[in-house]
Amino acid sequence: MKLGMVGLGRMGAGMSARLREGGHEVVGFDRDPKVSEVASIEELIANLEPPRVVWMMVPAGEPTEQSIASLTKLVARGDLLVDGGNSNFRDSIRRATSLTEVGIQFVDAGVSGGIWGLKEGFCLMVGGTKSSIEMLEPALTTLAPPDGWAHVGPSGAGHFVKMVHNGIEYGLMQAYAEGFEIMNSSQLYPELDMHQIAELWRHGSVVRSWLLDLGAKALAGDPNLSELHGYVEDSGEGRWTVMEAIEEGVPAPVITLSLFRRFSSRQQDSFSNRLIAALRREFGGHAVKTK
Repeated sequence: MKLGMVGLGRMGAGMSARLREGGHEVVGFDRDPKVSEVASIEELIANLEPPRVVWMMVPAGEPTEQSIASLTKLVARGDLLVDGGNSNFRDSIRRATSLTEVGIQFVDAGVSGGIWGLKEGFCLMVGGTKSSIEMLEPALTTLAPPDGWAHVGPSGAGHFVKMVHNGIEYGLMQAYAEGFEIMNSSQLYPELDMHQIAELWRHGSVVRSWLLDLGAKALAGDPNLSELHGYVEDSGEGRWTVMEAIEEGVPAPVITLSLFRRFSSRQQDSFSNRLIAALRREFGGHAVKTK
């Protein structure tokens, strides 16, 4: 299929490349003229044939709002807009409603895979109508590994599931970080090799995971993570997960505490925070603060 991609950053560029490798035709636009393939969104739309499909990979909030406002003026009834950013699911419900009123289809796609998605495939959690998902299915099948995408529910459901996914991610990273902090701080066994242990646990251990693989990779290059500041940013989804847990009356102490630990990381420097920063850099190419 042929589609437009708005946003050619780490994720958008990787997704565009994977789509092209799968035989699809992609027209890409980015605000940065150095990476954009067309001069404007208008030119992107002009290069697509109805019914048009435009996938947005831009930051949540105002950038997404502006992109949708611009595209709404250019597309026509029956066209499909896909928000693949980390938007708040309530914003996705609102956008789907307003777009449906003017005959434009909308899909909210939670995307996981980070900078490794090009090679390994992206996990896709999509929300929207059945007809919209069917229209997008060829691209979804190419982007994801086998069994790596699912229509999880109506509008907003894709971003809701991705929000919770990222909340869980917060807790997993915090658990690894605290465990390695305990070992790294041991007075009884001061010679413990953090990289050796991470590699050991990758083989047969019940705590093995892709995150542990990435932790081992980070520790191999810098065993003490000395080049990093233990400053850990949060991009919103963890906060929203905690807020939704409060709204639904669901106890979520691990996710909540992992969010608060990120707040505290901005006030101190520790090995555990440096490990979380390293993990975020490894799996998502997120910016880190170096010394």
